[in-house]
Amino acid sequence: MSRPKLEVADIFRRHGVAWRAANKAHLSLGQRRVMTAIEVCRTAALGGHVERCEDCAHTRIAYNSCRNRHCPKCQWPAAAAWLAAREAELLPVPYFHIVFTLPAAISAIAYQNKPKVYGLLFTAAAAVLTAIAADPKHLGASIGVTAVLHTWGQNLQHHPHVHCIVPGGGLSPDGKRWIACKPSFFLPVRVLSRLFRRLFLQGLEAMHAAGELQLFTDLGALKDADAFRAYLAPLRKTEWVVYAKKPFAGPKQVLAYLARYTHRVAIANSRLLDLDETHVSFRWKDYRESGAHKSKVMRLDVGEFMRRFLLHVLPSRFHRIRHYGLFANGHRADKLTLCRRVLDVPSAPTHRDNDDNAPAGSNHELPPCPCCGGRMIIIEVFDGPLSRPSHVRRLDGL
Repeated sequence: MSRPKLEVADIFRRHGVAWRAANKAHLSLGQRRVMTAIEVCRTAALGGHVERCEDCAHTRIAYNSCRNRHCPKCQWPAAAAWLAAREAELLPVPYFHIVFTLPAAISAIAYQNKPKVYGLLFTAAAAVLTAIAADPKHLGASIGVTAVLHTWGQNLQHHPHVHCIVPGGGLSPDGKRWIACKPSFFLPVRVLSRLFRRLFLQGLEAMHAAGELQLFTDLGALKDADAFRAYLAPLRKTEWVVYAKKPFAGPKQVLAYLARYTHRVAIANSRLLDLDETHVSFRWKDYRESGAHKSKVMRLDVGEFMRRFLLHVLPSRFHRIRHYGLFANGHRADKLTLCRRVLDVPSAPTHRDNDDNAPAGSNHELPPCPCCGGRMIIIEVFDGPLSRPSHVRRLDGL
């Protein structure tokens, strides 16, 4: 894969130092760390290794990745490892993709309370899907849910939503048969939307009553209980966006789709178009307009681009991929075995599990020699000023 002409790292390296100095009072430690990680990713600062072709002896230097989950360059290896671990878990049934989105009025509260409100978004969406699916009036089955958090829109503004991938059916209450949904219909979207609205608002009110929400700047007045209730009142009457996309044809399509969603960051380097002394240009799609498949170009002040990118830095150790119902981590293997048994399909081959939320690793096959296509081997490892000591130098005995 060729390197993009422009990367987020280029923008940070060129403008980041001055912008951080001017905005240091408004940046969290986590945001500063993300900027630094992206700036030094795959540079000498992190050390690296020397590779040599076994056939023609061509050598090249490869620098280490930052492995930060917000770095656009570090996500594909992590996604590939995750997908390899998940492949054996896919069932031979159609899958559905359902998106739960928070209203704009909640977005600011969510930004000031990321761990709490993002966590509530996950649990409310999963509770809605599992509850409605279990209702005999709809499906009457126990289902599995894989949920992925995204916090951005195409314009990089704060737009929290979760993508839920669910199989088209589930286990009967007695666990003895598979109950399939209709071929092109999983659950009624309006029912999902209204229960999601109710459960989320109940959870948010409970957090406020327990003093668990931080509310400051423009939201400071909402610390008062009456003011908070008044703020939420209009949201009880509006329709919340729950969107069910077209079902997948089978497991292979699910894997291809998940590869684009599980380890995505706010903007891919491939969308960046131009950088000058004052502005950044990038491609985007305005889904509010008809014909949204057509790309537009947005031109932002460099500082505004960096501010928007950093809106999406997640709290430390926050899991952005979660599993519920049949797929919950505590019993996933046993439940999947049962599902395969009632579906009368062979057991899946075992695969070493991979942490859904782990950073990208470096244990991947080296690209072939650019001169002859031969196998490259690592002959030397070296440290950089910001790398962990490697304890290894020459690996070829020289």
